[in-house]
Formats: sequence, structure tokens, C-alpha cells
Amino acid sequence: MGRYCVIGLGHFGYHVARTLYEGGHEVVAVDQDREKVQRIQEYASYAILGDAGNKEFLSGQGIGEMDAVVISTGERSHLSTLITLYLKELKVPRILVKALNEDHGRILEKIGATDIIFPEKDMAIRIARGLSSPNVLEYIPLAEDYSITEVGPPAHFLGKTLVELDLRRKYNVNIIGIKDVIADVFIAVPPPTYLIKDSDLLIFIGKSEDVEKACRKR
Repeated sequence: MGRYCVIGLGHFGYHVARTLYEGGHEVVAVDQDREKVQRIQEYASYAILGDAGNKEFLSGQGIGEMDAVVISTGERSHLSTLITLYLKELKVPRILVKALNEDHGRILEKIGATDIIFPEKDMAIRIARGLSSPNVLEYIPLAEDYSITEVGPPAHFLGKTLVELDLRRKYNVNIIGIKDVIADVFIAVPPPTYLIKDSDLLIFIGKSEDVEKACRKR
């Protein structure tokens, strides 16, 4: 079980806190708005009314001992920046911050944010990829155009082994995991002799455009 804090309980922060709590984690939810704090009470271990822009408040509530803190303070970029700085000083290992724009994101990264969140941009990319690549079930962006992508097996993969597909040489991508949804079995780093079935979900790592080329219908 992890220990998490969510600062800012608008729509985004509310759903992050609730999802973590329903997943069995300890969740501290913080906001300056009494109504928002009351709304999250049944979906948080502790719902606290307070000013997260005050370093003494953060320290006094034990926020520095959390595994991760999510900051979502709406349009108040100065507040999220200040909170990020304080959390860095409190040595929080992972600080995830909702950024207003690219410039704000760069500032947050420079002062200690470990993860920059652009909800609208990230969702737009996910929707666009889902439309352009219907086989793609899940998409996790990494650095420099690389991603981890969960894909339903394209028709031209079925009945072939990984060595026959030769994906690394042809497309510079690798299948790092396979889940058989019928047998409910996950295979990490599958062997070259693994035969692809229509009940498999394939976990790719590689450049997004290369994964799309490998999965494109022929």
C-alpha cells in the first residue's frame, strides 16, 4: 500500500485521490476550499482544510513522508510552483504536477517536479492514437518519442512466432510482455519461439511511429 497526497481537489485532483483511495492506498487530500474537502472525505484517509502554499503546514501534516504528491491547483501557476519547491525541500521522492502550459512545465521541472502532467494534451494524444491505430489499447509516452504500447495482435501477426516476425530488425521495436487474456497469464520477455494467438495482448517498447508501422495492416 502506498502513501499519497493530493493537493488541490478540483475535478482532476478529486478523481486522482478517489482512484488511489479505492485502490487501497493511504490518501491525504488537501484544499483551501471547505466544500471540496467535505466532498472528498469518504474517498480519502485524511481530508485536510489548509494552505499548501505554507511550508510549515506541509511539514506539520507529514507531507514530506509521502511516497508521492500530486499537485493540481488549477490556474494558480505561482501556487503550484511554490508548493513544488517546498516539497522538493522536504525531500518528497516523487512530485507530480499539473502544468498550465509548456513554459510552466519547464519551470516546474527545473525546481524539482519529477512528473509534469498535461491532462488535455495527454488525453488528446491518446484519443488520436486510438483513432489512427485501432489495435492500440493503451499508450504510455516515454522520452524522445518512445512509448510503451499495449496492442491487440494485428491479423498478420497471428500464427507466427516472434522470431518469424523479426520486429527488432525490421522496425526497431521489441515485445517486452504478452498477456493471454483467456488463460489470464502474463509472460515477461517472451521467448523468440512464442506463437502469437488472437487472445494475446502485446506490450511493445519503441518509437511510436515504428510500433505503428509494425502493426499496420498489410
